[in-house]
Amino acid sequence: MQEPSHRLNRWLDLPSAMLDLAIVIVNYNTRDLLRDCLTSIYESRGDFSYEVCVVDNASEDGSVEMVRGGFPQVKLIASPVNGGYAYANNLGLRTFGFGDEGSSSSLPRYALLLNPDVVLPPSALQGMLEFMDAHPQAGAAGPKLIRKDGTLDLACRRSFPTPEVSFYRLTGLSKLFPKSRRFGRYNLTYLDPDEVTEVDSVVGAFMMVRREAIQQVGLLDEDFFMYGEDLDWALRIKEAGWKIYYNPRVTALHYKRASTKHSLRARYEFYRAMYIFYQKHYAATTPLWLHWLIVGGIALRGGIAMLNAVITRKVAR
Repeated sequence: MQEPSHRLNRWLDLPSAMLDLAIVIVNYNTRDLLRDCLTSIYESRGDFSYEVCVVDNASEDGSVEMVRGGFPQVKLIASPVNGGYAYANNLGLRTFGFGDEGSSSSLPRYALLLNPDVVLPPSALQGMLEFMDAHPQAGAAGPKLIRKDGTLDLACRRSFPTPEVSFYRLTGLSKLFPKSRRFGRYNLTYLDPDEVTEVDSVVGAFMMVRREAIQQVGLLDEDFFMYGEDLDWALRIKEAGWKIYYNPRVTALHYKRASTKHSLRARYEFYRAMYIFYQKHYAATTPLWLHWLIVGGIALRGGIAMLNAVITRKVAR
């Protein structure tokens, strides 16, 4: 029996013009999860073509050797340095021609940023491609992400952290009143998790982006080391006139922060990204009193988070 066309395409050296989907996975010391992620991709069903590029950020757990030995069809970039999430994703996107001048017909129709700690059901990629095709105004979209304990990964649908939204988050009002349309905007906790919704942003753990949107806004901002780059990309995409959708008709499992658990660097970069995003998009138009409240709140919350990380690491030892 002949295999579906997309299963054949993964073994062929097809030009990018024939690709429906370019998948970029950035990996850092998550070898076993990466193996599960890649396995789930190659078990996908549907009539579409795709290629996968894994960018390894100088892992020390044998991830590169695992990919070379177990998945020879993968485009593999073994970076000698950990340049960060945005940097690595841009390396992957450039292997498919994104970010270069040239005809759009030479590029895959869509690009997918996918974390190695995400496991896909067989119908996920086909479902998301069909959704994007049915919504030509969508510059980007993401599915419903479920965590290992069965709860919703709140980051899979978000509002932009405007000064007002950031204030509600930093003061804890968003957690106190998650069902409030005012206070619950950061993670849109007042919305039905099973309803297709236009949102400000989806998460870079699974972010499918239209070719034309990438051509308009460019690649990820490498000022962000990790965290925030997906929000920044989404904001630029929306400012270019596109819409962004949360599509819960497709679900995937997200193990979440597998490579950054108890990491002091990760806590630091989270709050650094928050500050960069605020400075880039909102600081110039924020009243001085609110500006210092936000900057002080980021510094305070960031300091507490880093202290907790240090304590957690010492206890773990």
